[in-house]
Amino acid sequence: MNKQRETDTAIAQHDAPDSARRDLLKMAGSGIAALSVGAAAMGQAHAQSKMQLGTTWDKTFPKSAKVDHKKVTFKNRYGITLAADLYQPQGTGGKLAAIAVGGPFGAVKEQSSGLYAQTMAERGFITLAFDPSYTGESGGEPRNVASPDINTEDFSAAVDFLGLLPNVDRERIGIIGICGWGGMALNAVAVDKRVKAVVASTMYDMTRVMSKGYNDSVTLEQRTQLLEQLSRQRWKDAEKGSPAYQPPYNKLQGGEARFLVDYHDYYATPRGYHPRAVNSLNAWTQTTPLSFMNMPILSYIKEISPRPVLFIHGEKAHSRYFSETAYAAAAEPKELMIIPGASHVDLYDRVNVIPFDKLTSFFKQHLA
Repeated sequence: MNKQRETDTAIAQHDAPDSARRDLLKMAGSGIAALSVGAAAMGQAHAQSKMQLGTTWDKTFPKSAKVDHKKVTFKNRYGITLAADLYQPQGTGGKLAAIAVGGPFGAVKEQSSGLYAQTMAERGFITLAFDPSYTGESGGEPRNVASPDINTEDFSAAVDFLGLLPNVDRERIGIIGICGWGGMALNAVAVDKRVKAVVASTMYDMTRVMSKGYNDSVTLEQRTQLLEQLSRQRWKDAEKGSPAYQPPYNKLQGGEARFLVDYHDYYATPRGYHPRAVNSLNAWTQTTPLSFMNMPILSYIKEISPRPVLFIHGEKAHSRYFSETAYAAAAEPKELMIIPGASHVDLYDRVNVIPFDKLTSFFKQHLA
């Protein structure tokens, strides 16, 4: 595949006064641009000022008759109210093991994380799929901004909530992070010693890809120019009183990189579209990359040990190198499971591809 075509189609995300700056943004901003699908339908997602939880089943997957479901809210350490779906297996008693689930980056709990949560609840765990701060039904202003610190905290806040439930054994709590929230999950578990086991599925290290581009291709000069542009964007946002958002992009016209076609097939079609998801025809703020660009979240990955970590990735995923690098840096006990023939997005919702049997045995062993 032509590398220049992949770069050009993956990235066009920021307005810039000249072609050189646009080329720079195409390279250095690729991490965030490849994970959302445009800004044409931003009204509801960006204008939200009050939390309004829906009452209908609006997931991208069918409701299971084997679990009880309800919406819940809780606050993180920064006072932001998070919205979540709590799934509990039917016909169980006593205190159970629990799992908090988040991701992918730019998705909502009605998509992949909810599917993982409901499926694991069918297998005997109490599970919680949550919307990260500033997105979906969760609180926080402005809308559709991300933070490596606050979003790591969101996982720990989910552990807070689960540990207070009367039917949860707080000494048996695990975490699943999907895509960009796989990196957040690893960062959370490194610091939060209450979590006993963690799974990172089809993982992205968002701080790495935003600061260095795909395959670490961004030069220091390009990085510096991008930071200059984003820094000056802050003055524009401050003067206006609200943030600028990325323009529409990734509307397929032919010739795009395969992984962009895969993202579009999930987020922008009935397969996985959800109107509240950033990636489903909405957009992140232009300055979202700033805090990711000098805050590497996997610096302390070795401190997850002696608790176990399981990496799951597709053999054909463009993002596979993130899991392989993280696995190499992690301490034992650790495991890397490569799914033959699978792409990055296959692990979002392909129930015949996601290794739920492995997830079940992993958590039953380590949350025993």
